[in-house]
Amino acid sequence: MSFRRGLVISLAPIVVLTIASYRSPRVNAAAGFQPVSAEELKMTREPLAPGAPAIILFRQVDRDDRGETAHEDNYFRIKILTEEGRKYGDIEIPFYKGNGNNVTALRGRTIRPDGSIANFEGKVFEKAIVKAKGLKYMAKTFTLPDVQVGSIIEYYYTYDLSEHYIYDSHWILSDELFTRKANFSLKPYASSYAPIGIRWSWQMLPAGTVPPKEGGDNVIRLEAANIPAFQTEDFMPPENELKSRVDFTYHESEGTQTPEKFWKETGKKMNDELESFVGKRKAMEQAVAQIISPNDSDEEKLQKIYARVQQIRNTSFEVRKTQQEEKRAKEKDLNNVEEVWKRGYGNGAQLTWLYLALVRAAGFEAYGVWASERRNYFFNPQQMDRYKLDANLVLVKLKGVDIYCDPGGAFTPFKLLTWSETGVQGLRLDKDGGSWVRTMIPPSSESRIERKADLKLSDTGDLEGNLTVTFTGLEALSRRVEERNVDEAERKKFLEDQVKEYIPAASDVDLKNKPDWNSSAVPLVAQFALKIPGWASGAGRRALVPVGLFSATEHHLFDHAVRLHPIYFEFPFQKVDEITIELPAGWQTTSLPAAQNVDAKVVVYSLKVENDKNKLHLTRKLAVDLLLAEAKYYSSLRSFFQSVRTGDEEQIVLQPGTTVSVN
Repeated sequence: MSFRRGLVISLAPIVVLTIASYRSPRVNAAAGFQPVSAEELKMTREPLAPGAPAIILFRQVDRDDRGETAHEDNYFRIKILTEEGRKYGDIEIPFYKGNGNNVTALRGRTIRPDGSIANFEGKVFEKAIVKAKGLKYMAKTFTLPDVQVGSIIEYYYTYDLSEHYIYDSHWILSDELFTRKANFSLKPYASSYAPIGIRWSWQMLPAGTVPPKEGGDNVIRLEAANIPAFQTEDFMPPENELKSRVDFTYHESEGTQTPEKFWKETGKKMNDELESFVGKRKAMEQAVAQIISPNDSDEEKLQKIYARVQQIRNTSFEVRKTQQEEKRAKEKDLNNVEEVWKRGYGNGAQLTWLYLALVRAAGFEAYGVWASERRNYFFNPQQMDRYKLDANLVLVKLKGVDIYCDPGGAFTPFKLLTWSETGVQGLRLDKDGGSWVRTMIPPSSESRIERKADLKLSDTGDLEGNLTVTFTGLEALSRRVEERNVDEAERKKFLEDQVKEYIPAASDVDLKNKPDWNSSAVPLVAQFALKIPGWASGAGRRALVPVGLFSATEHHLFDHAVRLHPIYFEFPFQKVDEITIELPAGWQTTSLPAAQNVDAKVVVYSLKVENDKNKLHLTRKLAVDLLLAEAKYYSSLRSFFQSVRTGDEEQIVLQPGTTVSVN
């Protein structure tokens, strides 16, 4: 089992500016392993973290941005307290691979309970852990030797970052393990020829921690002790919003700025960059004339342009090419929308700006918007971090209504955004610096999983027939994106496995059609042959049929009695089931569950079972129109899903024929 240590650098490199070429002395903050105390060797428990499998005794992070190659030294000392804690001897150090970034100077050792030392002399492996939008996230992995209960493990390493660049930096204090003591330092870049400054903010510092301060030597430092272990829960906000952390941002402005002044200046610069890219009016007018007709309605024009842009090759969603493949392809950088149009390819951001240029050429009032995704953090303008506006959108005025579009997001339907771009703040650009807007949150009715089954119950209790599952809106989008680069066999298995997850019993599922994986305009429809052996069970002379045929994924939602973090759903959604079950000849229905209707406003559940001419009709609906709720509302939400489970566990009571044997 590998242990993924929390990142202390920004994985996706946010390049702030190019720096001058000079060298400063390299100082390794780790400077080799430090002495271990007798108390650390003897300890068997941590009173402040009862039952912990291991704790971090000491951690140090030293960042130096002063030279032409920024680097960061990291040091960990971990005490193994239980058998379970031995897994922390498997180390995984994530990093962004590209443009010279790497993990170097890696050393490790195990100090046995008797004080003897086993140095790490094995092999360090490298593996891919995340790939998205052309970025390649990797990890250095290795296993420390002879890790026992009572051992102390230590390792240190250096993040080497790209030459001639500086990066925003982050101190992540929280870890999945309790931390006794941690020290952090940053030697910021300073320029004698350009107005470059650094600002920092912090959140959720441990009790008694003095916020970071810059010393007389221009080094920013922080010391912290007794940092609680970070607890992970289902359906919680991004970890970046919940962990104790300090964030640093470099900026190119002189003096102290208010957020209002900063964003006004930043908005003007971003608008100038945008207008330089989209300012090809004549070429766009010629292009749009090929797409729309004069008799089209305004919405038809917008849809046609949207569909045409999505037909252009989107390089952000392709399998990453090797350097040799990129060289053979000889694809040039694109400097404006005319080049994107003529060459027939572009990344997601460039395609979205192409749509902006085309709809303007078609006569619409439209604006570029830089918004902040909520996948990894929630945006705060007070932090004055331009690079957290990381999603570009188009705002179109249609009959007085604001429509947000993102055709550069592959498989994203017209008038819908990817889930992480919904309900977020964005800067609508114009020549005066822009204004803040907020994108819409689609109602649950726009993102549905509809399951329609036509089944027969055998006299041995087996359920068999046809099932059609229809994914709409964000439910379809997420699956198309996830499976975009795999073959048909893998997609078939993916959909069959999803159906098996819905059913709280062993089942045989076989996909029969070829769903449309490439369109953003139509639902994703999958048709299956389905068999569930022994779905009806015998109880004396009766047969019992559970009503919750597709309810397994809700069975263990919010099981825990106590909640620490807020509740966070990616997007509002609905699940709608319509099931018909034909009974064997001679079977009779003796009891049907009462209809269920639990309406808690933002979450609604209904269930109804009817009998019509020896056919059972089951209709079930679960709607969640909730995005974020404070932990104090957890008990109400937990109570709602307990009602859902209770309803799904109801049974239909049948009277089989006299010669029938039910499993």
